[in-house]
Formats: sequence, structure tokens, C-alpha cells
Amino acid sequence: MEANLYNQKGEEKGKIKIPASIFDVKWNADLVYQIATSMMSNARKAIAHTKNRGDVRGGGIKPWRQKGTGKARHGSSRSPIWKGGGVTFGPRNERNFSKKINKKMKVKALFTLLSQKLRDGEFLFVDSIKFSEPKTKEAKNILSNLAKISGFEKILSKKNNSVLIILGKNNINTTKSFGNFNNAEIVNVKSLSSVDLLKYKHIVLTEPEESIDFLFSKKAKSEISKV
Repeated sequence: MEANLYNQKGEEKGKIKIPASIFDVKWNADLVYQIATSMMSNARKAIAHTKNRGDVRGGGIKPWRQKGTGKARHGSSRSPIWKGGGVTFGPRNERNFSKKINKKMKVKALFTLLSQKLRDGEFLFVDSIKFSEPKTKEAKNILSNLAKISGFEKILSKKNNSVLIILGKNNINTTKSFGNFNNAEIVNVKSLSSVDLLKYKHIVLTEPEESIDFLFSKKAKSEISKV
């Protein structure tokens, strides 16, 4: 397989060979859904928390004597039926939402999404994006240059989640330069996930050779762990 290779000025530099095992995987909606929902569940934190009758402060003394008052008998003012008492079956922050994810399935879902983005014309290969120093203005110019490429005109017009830029190598200047954009996000190829690919419309892969080599090693590791 081959794909067009561009530079950060939006100029076509030539062709790049890409492996079919990564960029020509058959679409599998069930697999993508299962992995994406599992990953979002693993990232979920239990925030809602209520106190039961054992957690509420006070209520250690019996409100009134058992007999002779004409009132209903009660043992504690922190009973769930009292105002200010504990909550019955309320949400607790000990809840665990994590789900097990098979490594081979996780990698295949990632490659499935990469392949689909390429087939939909939403995937761009750029040789590199580099800055001598953090400059938001230069970052905007790069997005403007990429927006001139056919199919990527909406990179600048879309307000949110427009483009995900995948770096083959960490570059602090590049990360800082794009830090003020709501419609662009920087991620290293080593931390790329299926959720990232689903979240953004356009995908830009920089340092293609290094990035593809890492994806190949990821595929090999998942196959070894399955044996």
C-alpha cells in the first residue's frame, strides 16, 4: 500500500509505503464498540458518594424511651427514615467500573480505526512538525497549510475535536504550540488509543517511519502475549 506524504507547509513530498496489516484492516463495529466502552469504563472514577446510617455523625443515643410516649419506637435519629439520616442503597465511591481488555483485541481495534480513517480520507501523513520554540501563531499557520489539502478544509472551521496530531517522537515545543487550540490535540504514538481516534475527525501522523515501526512492535507484542 502507498499513501501521499506531506510536509508541514502542506506540500506533497511524494509517496510512503504503509503496511496493509495496520492500514487495511476490515471494519469491525462490534470490536470497536467493545474496546471503546471498556476503555472509557476503565477511565471512569466513582465520584458520587452517600453516607449510610453507619457513616452519619451522631445518633448514638436512643431519641426517646421505648414505651409510654405515644410515639413510634426508634433506636437512632440517623435511621434512613429520618431527615438527616443515612441513605439506603445510595451511590458509593468504592464502586469499581474497570473491565478487562484483551491485548490482541485492543490492538486490532486500534488498527481497525486507523484503517477506516484512511479509507474515509480523514488520515494524513506528514513527515514532521517541528518548532524551534513554542509559537501558537506558527501552529495556526501549519493548520492553515494542512487545511489547503483536499478533504482537510474543515480543520480550521470545526470548533472542537477537529484534528488529532500523532507524534512519533516527543517534542515539548510542538506540544506547547498547540496547547491553546480547542480543535486540535497532540498525542504521542505510544499513548494512542481507540478512544482518541473516535473523538477526532481528522488524524495527522507525523514521523511515519518511527510511528509505524512502533505500531508494528505493538502488534508483535500482542501476538506473543496471546501464545
